[in-house]
Amino acid sequence: MKCTPLGDQAVIVYLADESAAVRFTASVRVEAPGWLQDVVPAYASVGIFFDVAKIGTHDVIAWLAQVEVVADTPANSQSHIIPICYEMGLDAAAIRDATGLTQDEVIRLHSSVEYSVYAIGFVPGFPYLGYLPQPLAGVPRLATPRTRVEPGSVGVTGKQTGIYPLARPGGWHLLGRTPLTIVDIQAGYFPIRVGDRVSFRRIDEAEFSRLLGKRLPSGFTS
Repeated sequence: MKCTPLGDQAVIVYLADESAAVRFTASVRVEAPGWLQDVVPAYASVGIFFDVAKIGTHDVIAWLAQVEVVADTPANSQSHIIPICYEMGLDAAAIRDATGLTQDEVIRLHSSVEYSVYAIGFVPGFPYLGYLPQPLAGVPRLATPRTRVEPGSVGVTGKQTGIYPLARPGGWHLLGRTPLTIVDIQAGYFPIRVGDRVSFRRIDEAEFSRLLGKRLPSGFTS
């Protein structure tokens, strides 16, 4: 574990891997000292934000060094099954060309994995999910990003897949779309968190229409 100051109000902690970062995050949240303001994990690092009126950087680093890290995946992590209509993938042909796979192989591989949520960003609630099966990995970003990607669009790039929760510009290749709402900023609704697990279930366009706008609950199965 390595700790590096981030300005005067935060410390970045670098862990051995993504799993260690998830466990470390859970451990800090359980301890929840009074000076702690936020814990923000991202892949193999964790940002620790603190109240400078209560503690200084040196003491934060000393405290972090003695945190007892939980051995297993946090008990409060959740599994989410997200329906996806692959027929609504705008870049299906480009993904086939980049991977050399057939459409059926792309769908089978993408929906065969239970992904871990390694980070949330670049817009509120966007889950970075890893990792793609090797035959499906390596798809580049779009040469020219779209000015608008529809909410629920599921994209891939490199080793990752992710879900656009809101209408935003985006540069990932899109292989499908979920009808579910996975973010509601006004209501403070963010059901997917770092450390959760996500898998995808194929649906057709009729089921997409039936489910459109419904919220993603924990463990969605229908």
